[in-house]
Amino acid sequence: MRTMEDKTNLAENKVLILYLLEKLQNDITEDGLFKLVSSVNNMNYFYFKQIITDLIDSKLVGTYTKEEEMVMRITDEGKNAFDLTNDVLPGIIKLKADKIFKKEVWDIEEKSSVSAEFFPKTENDYTVKCKIVENNETIFEVKTFAGSREIAKRIVDNWNKNASEIYPKILEILINQNE
Repeated sequence: MRTMEDKTNLAENKVLILYLLEKLQNDITEDGLFKLVSSVNNMNYFYFKQIITDLIDSKLVGTYTKEEEMVMRITDEGKNAFDLTNDVLPGIIKLKADKIFKKEVWDIEEKSSVSAEFFPKTENDYTVKCKIVENNETIFEVKTFAGSREIAKRIVDNWNKNASEIYPKILEILINQNE
């Protein structure tokens, strides 16, 4: 049986998540939201996952797939619920959230702007996808073949470390190939 303190913590954490989602201008991945929430309120992943599932089941948070990635945002019902319950969140937590919010959101967006991943097709056949996202829009994406897991991983690592140098070179080749 849950104690009153457990119920209060659960309510505060739900309102904290709604508070942060309310402040976001864009959609956010579950991992991005977890990073943001845990930086404010040192929450473990399993507890976070339980709360998010409850908020989604209650239709206070909506999820959808955007460019092959699951993202979430607060729903109208969630905004209404937040308006009714925002006094549950202690001022000290709001203050901490506001202080951390801008830096963490920028870090999350910056990290998500360059990404690469690989998918096995067969034992020795991998598809590698590298992309750049700005303002939740994919501005560049390339898929290629890799003949081994090691090569696929090298491509991913190289893209993640050097996309700012590779991307302009690819554009230059595409633009000036016939000149």
